Amino acid sequence: MEYNSWRDLLNPEFYINMGGFWVILFIIFAETGLFVGFFLPGDSLLFVSGIYAVDIISKTFGSTGSDFLDTTLLATAVAFAAVVGNQVGYWFGSKTGPALYKKQDTFLFKKKYLYQAHDFFEKNGALAVIMARFLPVVRTFMPIVAGIVNMDKKAFLRDNIIGGVLWSFSLIFAGHYLDKLFMDQFGINLKEKLEFIIIIIVLVTTVPVILKFAFGAPKENPIVEDEVLEELIDKEEENDKEK
Repeated sequence: MEYNSWRDLLNPEFYINMGGFWVILFIIFAETGLFVGFFLPGDSLLFVSGIYAVDIISKTFGSTGSDFLDTTLLATAVAFAAVVGNQVGYWFGSKTGPALYKKQDTFLFKKKYLYQAHDFFEKNGALAVIMARFLPVVRTFMPIVAGIVNMDKKAFLRDNIIGGVLWSFSLIFAGHYLDKLFMDQFGINLKEKLEFIIIIIVLVTTVPVILKFAFGAPKENPIVEDEVLEELIDKEEENDKEK
């Protein structure tokens, strides 16, 4: 498969065919570790990867001879990449702190995403780290915000591992076994319905986020943003003094 247009960048099958196992891991890592991968196909990539799990593992390492083990190997590797990505995001947030809130918006970086993740974190506490895994855009910036507000490192690592494992295993195994179920029970090959499946996954995962952005608390008020920024700066200064 060759790159034809920007649409390919949103197509999980494109990455699977072009780079397979290693590209999948890089994308999952980049979505949080590089905080610029929020536009990449996270949830749909995992689901479709589950459908191709045996092929992916076979081409990379050689099949174990068991569908379950091949799928488990892929899900484990993806979970590891997801956890490492979040840890890098947390480290980056803890080091840069409030400076990110002063950064100008660019094509890949939007300050409003940080405020959105900050609000989500404040409302949901530690559970937010786990929940954010299943929310596009929010999961990209959540570990950075956790680092900025200096969430306990051990607690973050614990919740990060739980969230990464739940996210990767649930979506990859869902893709793999739903494909087998539909083929065995209904004679439907999900590989031939990928466009439809991707649209459904994108709608299910992004609509709640879009609605939150559209109807959530407005973040265009510079006074509110300044107050949040000052609080974060004060926290950062207090932590520096304690160190």
